[in-house]
Amino acid sequence: PAAVPNAPSPVPPQLEGLCSFLQLSTCPEPSLVRFCSWLLALSPALSHTSAAILAEQLFLRRVLALTQPPSRHLMVALTSFCSKYSHPFCRVLVAAVLQGPGEGAEQTKLMCELVEECLEPHSVQLVLSHVLEVPLSEKLLPVLQAVLGRQVRSPPCPTGEVLPPELLDLLVLTLCQQAPAFVTSLNFARLVTAVLTVYQSQVS
Repeated sequence: PAAVPNAPSPVPPQLEGLCSFLQLSTCPEPSLVRFCSWLLALSPALSHTSAAILAEQLFLRRVLALTQPPSRHLMVALTSFCSKYSHPFCRVLVAAVLQGPGEGAEQTKLMCELVEECLEPHSVQLVLSHVLEVPLSEKLLPVLQAVLGRQVRSPPCPTGEVLPPELLDLLVLTLCQQAPAFVTSLNFARLVTAVLTVYQSQVS
């Protein structure tokens, strides 16, 4: 895009109109990579609202339509956008993917990869919050595993707690309440074991 890097960000209605005019939701993936590179160079950075609109316009349709692993170009665009705007990305995309119908195998794999490699720690906690808002299913268990794995690798916060107490309580309560539905699930057993291992001093 031919734009001045320090130009003011457009207001949301203007931005939505611009996205529609440029057909960003269907633009070729190499162009998507170039557009995301331009976004990262903007100064000042986009507002949360503007970044959320762009996350929806750039990625939502593409990710929900995945039936095979995302292309290299799409992954480059996703990871570059997440590097700066992971919170609005999660608000828009993660919730839609987690609440989508069907197995969504490719979407689940993508979420796991983004959690493990790209999202900021606070956004990882946001992913966990979204997961706990919907009924657990086999497709969501790997996402929880990825969240726990990332929490283990992340430095502890100043209070010494990896997860906020209220979020940890909700996680444990959810696992307890929904355990009867997963009595034969090896993935669920591994998840419970991981929770008890990571948070052994906080879970009674």
